Amino acid sequence: MSESVNSWLDRLRFDADGLIPAIAQDAATGTVLMFAFMSRESLQETLRRGEAVYWSRSRGRLWHKGEESGHTQRVIEIRTDCDNDSILLKIAQTGGIACHTGRQSCFFNRLDGGVWTPADPILKDPREIYS
Repeated sequence: MSESVNSWLDRLRFDADGLIPAIAQDAATGTVLMFAFMSRESLQETLRRGEAVYWSRSRGRLWHKGEESGHTQRVIEIRTDCDNDSILLKIAQTGGIACHTGRQSCFFNRLDGGVWTPADPILKDPREIYS
């Protein structure tokens, strides 16, 4: 028996702002690429497009990942945690770059002796990505 069109959304627990945390993970390698927020509308749009669409708090609007850079995220699988209050997107990252800094992952800083140090290389200069 399949769920009705929006009942899967109704099972999720959005915060007071109507958002739910989302982690994007490379489906092939398991690498955590980024963290963002999603709204009901962005989840519906993600399902419709087959590509990740987030809610950008800084822009105050839907944000189709890669709309400027071309580094879109094709969604392989969508999961929720046991409390239904966070989302995991297993994705295929176009171009291998998820971070606006030109790195594979947004989680590139490592704590070394009390100092945050970039641990992953820049794969492409952001000035070449965003014009």
